[in-house]
Amino acid sequence: MTTTWVEPSGTASALLLLGRGNDPGSERGVDCPGELPAPSDPNLVARARAAKAALGEQVFVLGHHYQRDEVIQFADVTGDSFKLAQQAAARPEADWIVFCGVHFMAESADILTADRQRVVLPDLAAGCSMADMAALPQVETAWRRLADLGLAGSTVPVTYMNSSADIKGFVGRHGGVVCTSSNARRALTWALERGQRVLFLPDQHLGRNTAVRELGLELSDCVLWNPHQSDGGLTGQQLRDATIVLWRGHCSVHGRFTLECVTAVRDRVPGVNVLVHPECRYEVVAAADQVGSTEKIIKTIESAPAGSAWAIGTELNLVRRLAGAHPDKQIMFLDRTVCYCSTMNRIDLPHLVWALEELAAGRVVNQITVEPDTAAHARAALDRMLALP
Repeated sequence: MTTTWVEPSGTASALLLLGRGNDPGSERGVDCPGELPAPSDPNLVARARAAKAALGEQVFVLGHHYQRDEVIQFADVTGDSFKLAQQAAARPEADWIVFCGVHFMAESADILTADRQRVVLPDLAAGCSMADMAALPQVETAWRRLADLGLAGSTVPVTYMNSSADIKGFVGRHGGVVCTSSNARRALTWALERGQRVLFLPDQHLGRNTAVRELGLELSDCVLWNPHQSDGGLTGQQLRDATIVLWRGHCSVHGRFTLECVTAVRDRVPGVNVLVHPECRYEVVAAADQVGSTEKIIKTIESAPAGSAWAIGTELNLVRRLAGAHPDKQIMFLDRTVCYCSTMNRIDLPHLVWALEELAAGRVVNQITVEPDTAAHARAALDRMLALP
């Protein structure tokens, strides 16, 4: 029996300035009455500091932008997924890399760091819904379909950084490349110089937005492979005619923003600038004033003039942090419903304290390792990305 996956519909939209009210019609609003309660153990902050100090330069703590503040305060470096993996590789003196992010990020750090270095993920349940939407057996099935049609030889696979090591390894084995939201255009251009079509994994929105808005392709040049349907739900002719074969995956946070969100904020806040991540839906990106990666969003807000108003479509921890850092600007969240990355938020202060204290006691916990053959092919795909013009 074939199971058809149906993308959930968007929520009704509204907008609040962060920390300036709440909306009882939303799930939880965007603020809390009063301050958030302290952790159940008031000594957690002191314990984290003590364990980190005891480890010294042996430990290097990485914190993704979407992490909660209680964790970010202990990060040696903050950034997006690829920046953090690069930073891990640039610290050869560190024996332990504690990655406060999600599983695929820790895998990338393990691939890029030295063999003697060990990568720790404080909570193994911190996964990524987007990465989980493309499993290796599913991708291999799609590739066999392309091969049966005689198309595999003219198809170049490209995977977003937000994918598992298995998928990066698959792409590396088949001559493809990894991309980030910052260099997706360069990666797709590179791939189309080497083949007639691209299999883009796993985020359909980033692939579509890049192909149409940055490369000038038509929406009709993109087809959507649904791994839960026979033959991806596509005919052989559709695959032959396609320039971009998009995987049916998406970010559970960015996929929630809708065109109605953009319309509502423009109605409520005249002159507002709408700034969204390219993982958002095509119609949201098309309606926004600016589109950019996490790092670009941060830099855009930093350089924005005082008094300007910004509605930002990305993960709420980051938007709240930007609002707090720039009180001279109106920083708003694009949807009325809380959009934390639920899996990223599994890395909380108790898990971080536990991981650091275990390391200080000489016990390595939650080590993330990538099988050597997979790591080698994934590294090849990452190296191709680093070599992009």
